[in-house]
Amino acid sequence: MKTKRKMFFEIAILILVMVMCSGCGSTQKSISDDSSEEEREIYAMDTYMTVKAYGSGAKDAVDKAEEKIRELDSKLSTGIEESEVYQINKNGGGVLSEDGVYLLKRSLELWDSTDKTFNPAIYPIMELWGFTTKNYQVPDEQEISDTLKLTDADDIIFDETTGKVSFKKDGMKLDFGGVAKGYTSDSIMKLFKECGVKSGIVSLGGNVHVLGTKPDGSDFRVAIRNPDTQQDSYIGVLEARDCAVITSGGYERYFEEDGVIYHHIIDSETGYPADNGLKSVTIVSNDGTLADILSTSLYIMGLDKASDYWYANREEFDAIFVDDNGNVYVTGGIEKSFTSDYDVRIIK
Repeated sequence: MKTKRKMFFEIAILILVMVMCSGCGSTQKSISDDSSEEEREIYAMDTYMTVKAYGSGAKDAVDKAEEKIRELDSKLSTGIEESEVYQINKNGGGVLSEDGVYLLKRSLELWDSTDKTFNPAIYPIMELWGFTTKNYQVPDEQEISDTLKLTDADDIIFDETTGKVSFKKDGMKLDFGGVAKGYTSDSIMKLFKECGVKSGIVSLGGNVHVLGTKPDGSDFRVAIRNPDTQQDSYIGVLEARDCAVITSGGYERYFEEDGVIYHHIIDSETGYPADNGLKSVTIVSNDGTLADILSTSLYIMGLDKASDYWYANREEFDAIFVDDNGNVYVTGGIEKSFTSDYDVRIIK
């Protein structure tokens, strides 16, 4: 007989395949007499994305979603020379589009509310470690100290009305990498609604955002990856509707040198990869932009501070934490929506 754990993992794997995966290109099939399903895989923002919509407006919605994804990538990428962010970083200032204004405004708000753990000016230190080019290196303490002087988001000069942005110090740079995918999924949900779509799901490099319920009226089921193992293992399954489910963890991007693993989530206070006792943080919120930002911020905070932050802002989001010892913690708002074969500790 199969063990309970093995059966759970097989079910979780099947769920993720059904919810998140797709074939290449675009597919369409009939769901009922008056509805259809449109699904498409897109490569943008340095990751593979899956966009799926149900209903009579599904194809139009997915077409517009792909157009929006490519538009935002062309504006917000730090690596595309024509993008507004690249040009601002190169020239030491410039003018942001409406999308860029919104993202910088939200980023600076969360920079303040998270006690400076989310940092839209972190890019120079990411470059120093080689996470932007994959030419990885471990910088010395003096290099880190010098570069940190260029990562204070309080030194960003920003006029929300005109969109003008500049910096108090030469060498400072913007980076929307920790928020762009969440904002993109929010934008897609808006497009879905405008096209009359009431049911849909997007997966942007592992960031999941669902609209409504599945066509049969049941909740979407999103498997939460186990950060200690390969991608076919999960710590549990979340039943979700009308929300984003976004996870950050050190396992996503990292390199190893002299037997030490260095991951890409940098604590802007120290300039080193965050090491506050957490392996992954999943944020559940109807605000994808917020969820993307907080998945990074709360990871850097560590469990105690992150739990306090959740309690103070519990109307806006819920969270799932996995600590360095493999313990799983779930905030009270999603206690009944999360199932797991592991022992789960509830934060209330």
